[in-house]
Amino acid sequence: MRTSEVARRAGVNVQTLRYYERRGLVAQPPRSSSGYRAYPSTAVRTIRFIKRAQSLGFTLDEIEELLELAVGGPEGCDTVREMAGDRIVDLDRRIAALTGMRAALARLVDTCEMPLERRECPILHEIDLAQPGEAHVGSELD
Repeated sequence: MRTSEVARRAGVNVQTLRYYERRGLVAQPPRSSSGYRAYPSTAVRTIRFIKRAQSLGFTLDEIEELLELAVGGPEGCDTVREMAGDRIVDLDRRIAALTGMRAALARLVDTCEMPLERRECPILHEIDLAQPGEAHVGSELD
């Protein structure tokens, strides 16, 4: 199968396929007598595996390990379970951080509805206190 057909069937562009090849995620295929790459049909499945793993938050380094474990059989299941557990912990941490940022922004947005004298926006407060030509005034923003 030629490069463009593999890319089309896997739902990626040719540059992505070649990048995966350079990274060693997809085996470099032999070349046909005319010089074209001749991928095996399994290349499409491998690329789809990579894309699904990325959508679950795995890095390409982790995906490389997952691909190695996938060909190793069921004994790799404990390792995969541990990797997935680590990914869940990381996602929970990131969700908590994003939730905190969202709450902080929501509080700032809510102050916009208040009368001017009751607004508490440290950024606007700092800008208001800064003297002309000053880049930063020492305050709680330090």
